[in-house]
Amino acid sequence: MKYIVTGGAGFIGSALIRMLITDYKHEVICVDNLSYSSNLKSLEKISSSKRYTFVNEDICNESGILDILNKYKPDGVFHLAAQTHVDRSIDSPGEFIINNIVGTFSVLEAFRKYYFSQTADAQKNLRFLHVSTDEVYGSLDFNQASSKEHDRYFPSSPYSASKAASDHLATAWFRTYDVPIMVSNCTNNYGPWQFPEKLIPRVIYKALNGEPIEVYGTGKNVREWLHVNDHSSALISIMTKGVIGEFYNVGSGLEVSNIELVKMLCVIFNDLMPKFTGGYEELISFVKDRPGHDLRYSLSSEKLQRELGYAPQVNLMDGLKDTVVWYLAHKDEFFEDVDSVSQRMGTAE
Repeated sequence: MKYIVTGGAGFIGSALIRMLITDYKHEVICVDNLSYSSNLKSLEKISSSKRYTFVNEDICNESGILDILNKYKPDGVFHLAAQTHVDRSIDSPGEFIINNIVGTFSVLEAFRKYYFSQTADAQKNLRFLHVSTDEVYGSLDFNQASSKEHDRYFPSSPYSASKAASDHLATAWFRTYDVPIMVSNCTNNYGPWQFPEKLIPRVIYKALNGEPIEVYGTGKNVREWLHVNDHSSALISIMTKGVIGEFYNVGSGLEVSNIELVKMLCVIFNDLMPKFTGGYEELISFVKDRPGHDLRYSLSSEKLQRELGYAPQVNLMDGLKDTVVWYLAHKDEFFEDVDSVSQRMGTAE
C-alpha cells in the first residue's frame, strides 16, 4: 500500500511513518513544510528506504497537494499536519486559523478532486484519515464520564477551536461530497522526538539543566497519556479497518494530573541521574495559570477497542522511563537550539 502523511516530519507523523515503513513495509510520501517543530532527523533511519519519499510542501497550497496526489497516486492520506501548541494559539491565533482550518480545507479539496478523477475501482480503495484531538470536546469535571465520539464539541482555546472546525470540514466533505473520510481524536501523546515546548520533553530539558520546572496553577489539571507508538498503531488500524464516515477516539485510559506526571518524571530522574539532595522535585515551581485552562480531558476508546480490536501496549511508567532515556541519549543534538526556538514553559497540551 502507498500512503501520504501530511505533517510527516512532526512528532506523531514521523512515528507513524517509521512504523508504516519498518513494521508494515508500506510506501510512504512524507509531506511537510518544515516548520519550527518539524525535524527530518526523526526520519533518518528510514530515509534511505526506497519506499520513502519526502516532499516539501505547505498544506495550504491546494494545487501543490493535488499535484502530489496525482503524481504518487496513494491508497490513502493520513492528515496530521497542524499547529498544536495551546500557548502559541493564545499568542498568535491567526496562524492556527490558517494552518488548521484553511490548510485542512485545501487538503480536503485536493483529495476530493483527486478522488473523483479516479476510476470506480480505484475509488473503492481510497481513504482519508483526518487526525484530531481530545481537546475539541472541551473541559470535563473530575467525576464526568469520558468523552465519546458523538459528544458535543466545546473547545476552549484557539487551538482546539481550529481543530474542531477542521473536524467539521472533514465531516462535511464526507456528507456533502461522499468522499471516503474518517476522523480520529486522540489524547496527549508522548515519546521520542517530541518538540520541547510540550510538557514531558520540557520537564526533561529543565531537569537536565537544573532549572525551575514550571507547572500551571495547582497542577491538578488531568490529561490522558498515550505513547506515540500506540497512537500510530491505532491510526493504521483505522485507516485499514475503519468504517468510512466514522469517528474514532484513541486513548489509553491512563489519566494523570499534571503535577503527578511531573513528579513521576522527577522520580525517574532521581533514579537515572541522582543530583539533588531533596530530589528533582525541589525544582517544581507553580506559576500563574493559563487563560481558559481546561480541567480534564478523557476519551472513551471503547468503540475502537470493540470494533477494531485496538488496545494500547505501553505502560505509562515504562513509557516515560524509555522516553527519558531516549532524550538523555540525544540531549546534545536535540536540545542544542531549543532556547533560540522556544522560550515557553512546558504545558499539558
